[in-house]
Amino acid sequence: MDLKLKYYFQIADNALILSHRLSEYCSRAPFLEEDLANTNVALDLIGIAEATYGQAALIQGKGLTGDDLAYRRPENEFCNTLLVEQPNKDFAYIVVRQFLTDAFHVAFFSELTKSKDTFLSALAFKSIKEVTYHLRRSSEWMVRLGDGTEEAHVKIQTALDSLWKFSKEFFLQSEADIYMEKEGLGTELTNVEIAWNQKIREICIMATLKHPPSNDGQVSGGKSGRHSEYLGHILAEMQFLPSKYPDAKW
Repeated sequence: MDLKLKYYFQIADNALILSHRLSEYCSRAPFLEEDLANTNVALDLIGIAEATYGQAALIQGKGLTGDDLAYRRPENEFCNTLLVEQPNKDFAYIVVRQFLTDAFHVAFFSELTKSKDTFLSALAFKSIKEVTYHLRRSSEWMVRLGDGTEEAHVKIQTALDSLWKFSKEFFLQSEADIYMEKEGLGTELTNVEIAWNQKIREICIMATLKHPPSNDGQVSGGKSGRHSEYLGHILAEMQFLPSKYPDAKW
């Protein structure tokens, strides 16, 4: 696979799969305002994915559309991290998964504004306002639950401890990451990780949460196309109609 194209997929696939997970939780949030906020975050992520898939289709130049890349690629061609495909076990898991990803997105898109790739830099400038709001919201929930009741504290700490092993995959360099950084088209993931770690530690202190060990059984593989069982279930549901009715027009 073309390395530039794979880099685009890494961005788009993370956004698409996480937006799907959030959309699954629609109408199940603790209260109406939060349900609307959760849905709006999902829509923002779909917007990032749609724009990136559309540009990737132009780069590929095979007459494909962004929808083709989202709905007609096999599981092993998806480059999202394992974290974003983890299931909605409970609200605490949703908050932690979102917080870890939001902190990455803010640091990542901030660095990506420096890209020599005009599309990626424009995407970063457009997205940074949205992902900053996402991070503010998820950070507030981390503090609200972590520094709340004893039950809330236990649940959010349990979710953080459980999901932590997936978090460092954001910073494992794929061939695409290395190539794009070398060419001045991508981000320096070392800088992104430093900013991410600072935000995680800051919020853990505010939320009275215990920061998990930095190298606590890290799990990866998603960026290389090796996924958990959960992605297959997501794609089976998400790609059903385009697969069954390939000539349908919407």
